[in-house]
Amino acid sequence: MGTHAFPRRFRHAAMRDYERIQRIYAHARALMAANGNPTQWGNTFPLESTVRRDIVEGRTMLLIDSAISSAADGGNDGNVDGAKTANGMATERILAQFALCPGEDPTYCEIDGSWLDDDPYVTIHRIASSGLAAHVAYDCIEWVAKQYGNVRADTHPNNKAMQHVLERSGFARCGLISLPNRGDDKIRIAYQRHDR
Repeated sequence: MGTHAFPRRFRHAAMRDYERIQRIYAHARALMAANGNPTQWGNTFPLESTVRRDIVEGRTMLLIDSAISSAADGGNDGNVDGAKTANGMATERILAQFALCPGEDPTYCEIDGSWLDDDPYVTIHRIASSGLAAHVAYDCIEWVAKQYGNVRADTHPNNKAMQHVLERSGFARCGLISLPNRGDDKIRIAYQRHDR
C-alpha cells in the first residue's frame, strides 16, 4: 500500500497556508540548530509579521505535490506540513517554501567583494524544506533561475548545507554582506547566479 505522490508544481502561498508554513519554519530552525547552525534563525526567525507580510505581498512560493494514502496508512500521513489524507483521497503537501523578493535588496548595497553585475535581479530568502522529499531546495532554486535568470541569495557562514546547495546549483560566491540589527551575528555569505 503506502503513499503515492503526484507531480510537483509551484504556487503562491495564501493565508490559509500560514499554519503549515509556520510548522515548516519551526522544523527548519530545529534542523539548522541540530546541524551546527543555531544562530542563523535562532528560535524566532522568520518573525510572524514577516511570514504574514510575505504571504500578503505575494512573495511566499510553495513547492507542492499531492499524495494519496491507502487505508493502511490510517488516512493521516503525519507530515510536518500538516497535510492529512482521507481514505483514498489526494491532499496537497508542501515540500518546500521560500520568499521570492523582486527589486533591489537593501542589504546587498554594500558588499565586501563584488556582485557578478548590477543588472536587475530577484532574491531568494527564507527557504525551508518540510522534510517530505529530498533535494527540494535544488528544485526551488532551479525554478527561480529559469523564471528570472539573475538571482541572488545569502546564507550564514555556519549553514554548510545551504552553501553546498547554492554552489552545486551554479551560484558564485561573491563576498560577504552585513545584516542590520543582528549584533555580532550579522555576517552572511553572498551568492549570485546570472544565466545569460
